[in-house]
Amino acid sequence: MKARHLSCREWGSIPIGTEGFSREQADALLAAAADHPSGGTDGGKILVEINRRLHVRQVVGVLAVPGASLEILPKVDEEQAEQGDDKGQVRHRLVHMLDVALGLDLAGGAEAAMARQDETLLDVLIRLFAQKLLAQVRRGLPRHYVEREDDLRALRGRLDITRQFTVHAARPDRLACRFDSLENDTPLMRVMKACVIMLSRHARGLETQRLLAELRHALDGIPDTPASALPWKRIRIDRSNQRWRSLLDLAKLFLLREWQATHHEAAAAQGLTLLFPMNDLFEAYIAARLRQSLTGSGIDVVEQGGLRHCLGPWSAGEDTQGIHFLTRPDLILRQREDRKILAIIDTKWKRLDLPRDERPGVAQADIYQMMAYARLYRCDRLMLLYPSCRDQGSQTHRDYGFAAGRERLFLATIDLNVVDGVASALKRAIVPQLVAS
Repeated sequence: MKARHLSCREWGSIPIGTEGFSREQADALLAAAADHPSGGTDGGKILVEINRRLHVRQVVGVLAVPGASLEILPKVDEEQAEQGDDKGQVRHRLVHMLDVALGLDLAGGAEAAMARQDETLLDVLIRLFAQKLLAQVRRGLPRHYVEREDDLRALRGRLDITRQFTVHAARPDRLACRFDSLENDTPLMRVMKACVIMLSRHARGLETQRLLAELRHALDGIPDTPASALPWKRIRIDRSNQRWRSLLDLAKLFLLREWQATHHEAAAAQGLTLLFPMNDLFEAYIAARLRQSLTGSGIDVVEQGGLRHCLGPWSAGEDTQGIHFLTRPDLILRQREDRKILAIIDTKWKRLDLPRDERPGVAQADIYQMMAYARLYRCDRLMLLYPSCRDQGSQTHRDYGFAAGRERLFLATIDLNVVDGVASALKRAIVPQLVAS
């Protein structure tokens, strides 16, 4: 069966048949989606089959099974997608968002070459990992002391008295030694070796395969360890190996699939699934960029915080203490000194349609949610933040007041196309609306 590696956008579809995946490949991809913890019933929150087509939901990333892979790219602006928006640039933006949101530290010389037309998202991530790991390996592997026992002709370390006068009682030419040996075989290096071996099965580019082959040779002295037996809990990142932290995060992404929507089953060791709900990724990306834009301001950015309940037992003459219906605002801007809540932002990964009249161009449920936050958190500055499309740019478009109150709700967009300017755009166009006196 011929291998197929295809791409589509969120909410897009791929045919099953000669122009798309074979029946067997489609079934394998549907099974991978069904096994995913975020897939819901039969994987329907990720991938479904309708009329002999595989339909993708609102996730991005990669579903890879033996002989087939499906790359899912972001889509907000349908007009851009229909006009053939450069997939290389879309991957560039997506990898940049993953880099910032997950703290992978991919920026630098490698990032400049990300937008290759013949590479999928998985190809890009594997290549960046291989380049980054090889650069560190060439600087030298981290080492640590391991306690060893051996029978030697000359004393090394300290003598094992018990063993010396029992096992070697008649062999004075043998000394039972206990000593510390400085070795490269560390828990961290075992994880790196396992990651290199696993990624070698999925790398398609000749350059990436060469990099991984060089890494396997460089790590030849590190024992192979099954993924199920990797010593994750024994890894310690300290001052001596700090430069390996981002590589460890990348290895976790591939091997553990820790970030919310990732998947690993021992029974599916030949597959690789890296999926990210775009709502969550957009929120994490904006949070990271907000922290950058608010550096030195004394304002903290709290993700999925607040944790206040809406309802509780009613008593006459007393304030109700909420115990039901927990709330988690996406982002809270809070004064560090007195912990006062300054503003609440809810991020929405969808297109903001602004009608010509004065009605809010947003979902009614989103308005109700923001009204609840204003009341529950005693907050008078709130914002619904969307990705920019149709040249909306980074700005607040409209603001509204809530009836019978003084709270202010802003509708804003942020332009993600200028990847290096998001933090400055937030600082210039978004933050002043929320923290102004």
